[in-house]
Amino acid sequence: MKRAVMRSIVVAVMLLAMAVIAEAQQAKVYRVGVIQAAGPFRIVVEGMRDGLKELGYEDGKQIRLEIRDTKGDVNAVKEAAQTFERDKVNLIYVVTTLAAVAVKESTSDTPIVFAVAGDPISNGLIQSFAKPGGRLTGVCYLTVDLTPKRLEILNEILPKLRKVVAFYNPKNPISTEAAKLGRDAAQRMKIQFIERPVTSVDELRSVLQKLKPGETDAYFYVSDAMIMNNAQTIIHTTLEKKLPTMFTEQSLVAAGGLASYGQNFHEVGRISAKYVQKVLTGTRPQEIPVEQPREFELVINLKTARQIGVTIPQSVVYRADKVIR
Repeated sequence: MKRAVMRSIVVAVMLLAMAVIAEAQQAKVYRVGVIQAAGPFRIVVEGMRDGLKELGYEDGKQIRLEIRDTKGDVNAVKEAAQTFERDKVNLIYVVTTLAAVAVKESTSDTPIVFAVAGDPISNGLIQSFAKPGGRLTGVCYLTVDLTPKRLEILNEILPKLRKVVAFYNPKNPISTEAAKLGRDAAQRMKIQFIERPVTSVDELRSVLQKLKPGETDAYFYVSDAMIMNNAQTIIHTTLEKKLPTMFTEQSLVAAGGLASYGQNFHEVGRISAKYVQKVLTGTRPQEIPVEQPREFELVINLKTARQIGVTIPQSVVYRADKVIR
């Protein structure tokens, strides 16, 4: 009798222990502090969220994404990063190069996964692609290096192209590098490269409104986070002025831009999700090689072309990866 009672007690204790363990496992929710900019950069975060869901980490269940939209303000980035580290999030996920640099400088312990443009080595984020070192790893995509190719495609879209205008922040080294590449490519193609440096959103809006008919044949995007954050303003104004546009991200073509050539932001975010998953489950960032996707997409908006009175050559339309009709 006593043995039976003891067995019952032991079984009950074991069942209780298993229930406690199961409950603890179910209650485990990873916290990820997300620092994003406005505009199309949000699509990177959407891709990351979708990628995590594919890996079994649904936002609000196994993982909680605490998103801060800093709208390209570096001081806001630093403040958000410091708050996340103080609150002991498991990881900080950051979009754009300038923001990633600011997060690195503003924190000391928290692992960081990034999705950035350009070379993360020259920007001081990592030591090498194969062995990042430190607390950072992630995905980098090309925008600056594609500047000459984008201008070449724009010239194919507009065979009579003679002048393009580009806005960028001269205080941003990534933007000045992209502008130089655009300037050099334009010179080779005998196209006038009209530069309009802007250091604030108000300046950008003012320059946009002052564009006169015939001053330029098209707007040409050069890599700049501030400009990208305000791309919708550019699209709205250029549509009013019936001015063709060339961007680097396809969501802007869906929003009314004429064309884009570059990498899919959603796919960049989806790829970066596996980095988040690996770091959360114990792999150190310095042990995860940085990835650089190599697929580029040409997207054309024929609806916009009709709206602004542009006829895109069929050879370009046939070559496009996506066509909005």
